[in-house]
Amino acid sequence: MTRNAAGSRLPLRVAIAEAERALAAAGVASPRVDAELLAAHVVGASRSTLPMIPLVDPDVVERLTALVERRVTREPLQHILGTAVLGPVEVAVGPGVFTPRPETELLLEWGLEAIGDVRRPVVLDLCTGSGALALAFAVSRPDAAVHALEADPAALSWTRRNLAAHTERGGRPVTLHVADVRWPDLLVELEAKVDLVVCNPPYVPDGTAVPPEVERWDPATAVFGGPDGTEIIQAVVRGATGWLRHGGSLAIEHDDTHGETVPALLRRRRTLTEVTEHRDLTGRPRFVTARRQAVSG
Repeated sequence: MTRNAAGSRLPLRVAIAEAERALAAAGVASPRVDAELLAAHVVGASRSTLPMIPLVDPDVVERLTALVERRVTREPLQHILGTAVLGPVEVAVGPGVFTPRPETELLLEWGLEAIGDVRRPVVLDLCTGSGALALAFAVSRPDAAVHALEADPAALSWTRRNLAAHTERGGRPVTLHVADVRWPDLLVELEAKVDLVVCNPPYVPDGTAVPPEVERWDPATAVFGGPDGTEIIQAVVRGATGWLRHGGSLAIEHDDTHGETVPALLRRRRTLTEVTEHRDLTGRPRFVTARRQAVSG
């Protein structure tokens, strides 16, 4: 790289452009965004302020190049940065835990609206992984009693870390349940007491080709959900019908091939009503919602 006339400092925009080219050549889906986020991480600034940093020292470019080389191998951006964002929260992530996806923010928004008029709501997040979704509800609704469930030992280390950090910052503790959603007689203490059940479960049908970031880094147990991808979803539906209070809400994220299958699973439950399919920003089926029937009369 040619040195700038101002001395040994180098133009950051050139370094970002070179990073973008390398990431694009490696097949990264959003090379410009990733290049800018990596640059912002290195210089310790927000992405929006990068244009105000015209020149940087050579060691900054070297550190950026090193991070870009990691991303070129398709190591997830969030692993390189050490964190992932979901709604109002930023959680620590790394090997052994599923990386939260931006698409889940749509489910979060729906859930917050569903409990908008509920005082001191009880929220249950199943297959919580990093705890991002549970924490997003806890931060957005400080009056809520939030419960999170996870079974995988590797994921639990990240769950506990993120829940503890939330509490240390003064947040209301989230109750963690170490259990598998498929277990019988699970969470009997919450029977008919939950206002909102949410879940982003393993839902990809076994054998489906997935991006390198998922195949190499996300735990298979957090990605694949059985031959048709609904093994865990079926358990979630069975459990939710017991945990939800009358009038309570349910939201489950699913594979984009499940636009008819998963809503049909919910409609088979006589206690569930208002079953609705929701699409993501690209128009693909993404999550389904329902309510437990309210008490008549």
